[in-house]
Amino acid sequence: MADQKTQGAAAPAAQGDTSIVAILSQGDKGKVTYNVNGQDVALSYGIVRQFLTRGNAKVSDAEVVQFISLCKFNQLNPFLGEAYLVKYSDRDPASMITSKEALMKRAEASDQYDGFQAGVIVMRNNEPVEVEGSFILPTDQLLGGWCKVFRKDRKVPVVSRVSFQEFSKNQSTWKTMPATMIRKVAEAQAFREAFPVNLGGMYIAEEQTPDIQTQPGDDGGAAAAAAVEIEMKGAGNQGGKPLTFAAPAAKEAPAAQAAPAPAEQAAPAGDGGDHNPGF
Repeated sequence: MADQKTQGAAAPAAQGDTSIVAILSQGDKGKVTYNVNGQDVALSYGIVRQFLTRGNAKVSDAEVVQFISLCKFNQLNPFLGEAYLVKYSDRDPASMITSKEALMKRAEASDQYDGFQAGVIVMRNNEPVEVEGSFILPTDQLLGGWCKVFRKDRKVPVVSRVSFQEFSKNQSTWKTMPATMIRKVAEAQAFREAFPVNLGGMYIAEEQTPDIQTQPGDDGGAAAAAAVEIEMKGAGNQGGKPLTFAAPAAKEAPAAQAAPAPAEQAAPAGDGGDHNPGF
């Protein structure tokens, strides 16, 4: 009986098995546990690779360690869609993507935060106009997005203006919700500039490459939250028992790039937006 138990415990998990047994069989290599809003979040090499990474390229141990360290330092809970790791090519380093909501939560936690205003810039009646919100008229031409973040310890708000031409890749939600998307970019840039200590180095998917932007969950990482339930020993799990892992959603490969035309027309250059001095 003892030999049978030993053999059973040592048996490797089946290829492609994403059950909790398969994850635990990889061991707790690199496991780190930290507290976010009363819940312990446990991350390890195996958990990050199985549930919190998108793309077909393999992430290195160093990239996983950096991701875990940044999540811990910034008090991010990846299982609520606040952060995930992306890598589509072995030639390029992995990118950590955070949700806009994560940036706003951290800003609101500061005693100096005093609200924000945001909207879009449109060409209306041959004049550029800043409109609050994301509603534009059918006759408006979308030019960009803007955001003002107010701090109690500053006399003037931090202002960010970004060019739609620079960020739009004419793909995915940039086609169906262009005003909403460019507004989110302006908000992310303004919040980072207003709270560099709290938000420095945290970028949202809409600021990244087209491959990252078109992946599921670019609306704040909802797919990551639905992919797995992880061991959390907080208010929702007083007994400290590991919750059941759900099989992660299939990771979509980035859309194949069409062969370039013999004389591909270069996209018009954007000026990057009119940002605050020093940004």
